[in-house]
Amino acid sequence: MRPVILSEGLSKRYTLCYRERYGTIRDSLTSTMTAPARWLRRSEKRDAPSIWALKDVSFEIEQGELVGIIGRNGSGKSTLLKILSRITEPTSGRVVVRGRVGSLLEVGTGFHPELTGRENIFVNGVILGMKRAEIAQKFDEIVAFSEVDAFIDTPVKHYSSGMQMRLAFAVAAHLEPTILLVDEVLAVGDAAFQKKCIGKMGDVAREGRTVLFVSHDLTSVQVLCERAIRLAHGQIQGIGAVGEQINAYLSESRTMAPSELDQSIPLSKDLSLVRFGFAPNPVASGSPATFHVELSVPRDTRFDEVAALVHDTLGRRVGVIDFRQPSGLHEARPGENLKLTAKFSSVPLVEGEYRIGASIRSGDAHHIVYDLTTLDVTAKENVEMLPYRAEIRGLVAFDYTVQSLTPQTR
Repeated sequence: MRPVILSEGLSKRYTLCYRERYGTIRDSLTSTMTAPARWLRRSEKRDAPSIWALKDVSFEIEQGELVGIIGRNGSGKSTLLKILSRITEPTSGRVVVRGRVGSLLEVGTGFHPELTGRENIFVNGVILGMKRAEIAQKFDEIVAFSEVDAFIDTPVKHYSSGMQMRLAFAVAAHLEPTILLVDEVLAVGDAAFQKKCIGKMGDVAREGRTVLFVSHDLTSVQVLCERAIRLAHGQIQGIGAVGEQINAYLSESRTMAPSELDQSIPLSKDLSLVRFGFAPNPVASGSPATFHVELSVPRDTRFDEVAALVHDTLGRRVGVIDFRQPSGLHEARPGENLKLTAKFSSVPLVEGEYRIGASIRSGDAHHIVYDLTTLDVTAKENVEMLPYRAEIRGLVAFDYTVQSLTPQTR
């Protein structure tokens, strides 16, 4: 049997471009006059700065497989799905995709903002090669699954990101693609809808179709998939049983994320993280601690959201440290870094390692970065208690006292 997806030596290189400063009309005229000379000088530069998002990636996927793709930010996961979706072309190598592809890569991808939800459903179906009668037959099922029936005749530019994601997933999953590609976008939805999406992807695979699932939620990957592809720095580090690949990924990750930032991390050309993490670290379960955030900006900036995202080593969301205030937005001025702290009277986590990421939104820019730092929680101090085994004790360290109302026997 021929594989439905075949990748041989797949590589993708991006050239790094730097935006030039804006100038006056006089600058523009001068630039136009000197353009030929500048073009000749640039043509002499043999090596433009570039980065390999993927390098020599080879694998096969059979029909009906449900495969997870795991790896840290920047490992090449999204680039791989974009090539499989034919959104971008590889620099070298080849990929063969046999069948109709439905993809959910970014919120709003494949939707025309001026068209209504109803119109976008039919447009997407036509793009997939379906007849209007086939799309109409699936229409009610798509709308019911997406839960946007009250807004189906509203232009999607007025939808929230969650509504767009729900409709996009419903379209991608129900218009009978041979291959379904799903990126991290499910994180936009609420927990109930995420669970429904996971169930639907399982149904798609049981119907004999193929699913590739990219997610930082390793629990969902482990529950849903039988096999996984592990990427790092654009290269395949392992392919095989999902449990083996997740364990290998966790083993690698423990040595990669520091407990505290050792250098400034640029989130964009206008925003950098200077400090981000817990102190002290390690910290004993139930002991006090402080979480520090420091942001550097080159201009006046108002932040709509500053939050730390706490996950366990399986990628399950443990909680969010939300720095938003009812009194108003945080503001930063040039030369004055935004400094925020969250004080914990008692860290409510059991012993173990936790991964800390950031969600920072200012205006139209929303930066989400996972695995920036780690938090090591040690066992409670001076507590005489028989501990449960690690695999059954959970994540939360409840703060309580035990009182016996009947005599104890020894």
